[in-house]
Amino acid sequence: MSISNNGGLRSPATPEDVELFVHVEANLYTAVVADSLDELGYHNQAMHEFVRPLFPQCRFAGWARTISCVDIFHVPENPYAKEIEAVDSLLSGEIAVVSTAGSKRNAPWGELLSTAARARGARGAVVDGLVRDVKKIEELGFPVFAAGIKPVDSRGRGVVIDYNVPVDCAGVLVSPGDLVFADYDGVVVIPAEVLPDAIRLATERVTRENHTREELLRGAYLRDVYEKYGVL
Repeated sequence: MSISNNGGLRSPATPEDVELFVHVEANLYTAVVADSLDELGYHNQAMHEFVRPLFPQCRFAGWARTISCVDIFHVPENPYAKEIEAVDSLLSGEIAVVSTAGSKRNAPWGELLSTAARARGARGAVVDGLVRDVKKIEELGFPVFAAGIKPVDSRGRGVVIDYNVPVDCAGVLVSPGDLVFADYDGVVVIPAEVLPDAIRLATERVTRENHTREELLRGAYLRDVYEKYGVL
């Protein structure tokens, strides 16, 4: 498996990208990736605990396509212009990472944006604020993680001001080209500069954890198994 990324230069996912995404989704989990990032000295790569999957099957890996929103208290001319531009910019293999600065006023994501994102080949979305149309998103099968649910439009409450720029999303600085990985435990972000090392360490750690689990099931003492494999 070849591991690379486009360093923020936007292009559709290559076959190598898809191979990486499939490997991560099928063989890794966010806890082991977070542990590997800790080992590399990156201790703040897991999003806040309140960002949860809309339904249990939500799971994805892909390149970050960031979207930045802010609260407003008026209805501007063309309130959706930048939002439409941002969603239409999504490419195959990307994750929409929507930063609202933790707002519980702005609900910038719903069924129609999920439908548009899926049509562009996006693999999922992460929103550190609110979403709506949850049952329709689930029926669509588009995986979304969010901080809450509320049936309000963003019009007059929030607006997209930029996209494909570094953002703070749920306590993690996310840059275009970072790898976003989400499962039921939460969301972790692998910075582009340490992607190959993080994937290698996580893959090796999974192997050690599998051996640890097997020996514990056979009755081995945790102390002995930890001394042998070095994982908990």
